[in-house]
Amino acid sequence: MPELIDPTVRLRTSFLAAVAEFHGEPGRPVPWFVTDVDPPALTDPAAFGGYVARVMAERTEAGMRADAAVPMTTLWWADGDQLLGRIAIRHRLTPRLKRVGGHIGYDVRPSARRRGHATAMLAAAMPVAAALGISQVLLTCDESNTASRRVIEANGGRLVGTDGGKLRYLLPTPAQSPEIRKTG
Repeated sequence: MPELIDPTVRLRTSFLAAVAEFHGEPGRPVPWFVTDVDPPALTDPAAFGGYVARVMAERTEAGMRADAAVPMTTLWWADGDQLLGRIAIRHRLTPRLKRVGGHIGYDVRPSARRRGHATAMLAAAMPVAAALGISQVLLTCDESNTASRRVIEANGGRLVGTDGGKLRYLLPTPAQSPEIRKTG
């Protein structure tokens, strides 16, 4: 059964297969998290370990990359040894993130789409956002992105406006704390 987990070197093979799928998808932009992977991490297991450590460190101010706007918690949606997607929860919003990006961004690998993973992944991330002190998550998507609209609305997102071709939704977070499984 799929679940949110911390990024782990254990999923290296599946992660690399997902990266190849994203790069091979015609007519769609490659997600930023795919282009953010250090090139050596794509071939060297030790470098992949460094990539995972960097992603985990981005949860703190001290661990943020120089080009990052805010700390973020990245989690992987996995079923056993299969990476199905990833979700990033931004700990706070900048003026730009209020317009484009919001608190949460997510991607499902092409071979795992149309199976409800994005909807389940977003639902599972909401308690994590609550634990980070976010009482209402802002989610944005392109007006033309019907799939993302459905994911957000299936999770109770309330449309609050549009801005430059982007839809803006608010989604309250639950009160309980999450259980994120640590993997090694």
